[in-house]
Amino acid sequence: MTKLVYFAWVRERIGKGEEDIDLPDHVKTAGDLIAHLATLGEEYENALQFPKAIRVAINQEHVEHDEPIAGAREIGLFPPMTGG
Repeated sequence: MTKLVYFAWVRERIGKGEEDIDLPDHVKTAGDLIAHLATLGEEYENALQFPKAIRVAINQEHVEHDEPIAGAREIGLFPPMTGG
């Protein structure tokens, strides 16, 4: 099981703040994860319709979409952040 945490409008569109999920073997990178989640239903598809805009953190460290997720304790998905 992998713990996923959703932030800001990603959380609002999916309808939950976090979940534990079993990932299929073909999900190897952060980008694979986003693509897989987008297939899980309309709310996920809506939240992740612009995958390049989604930021990812593995174990609370920002990573690129080609980063392997094997061994991750927690993966956070969130929109781009703005200053203010």
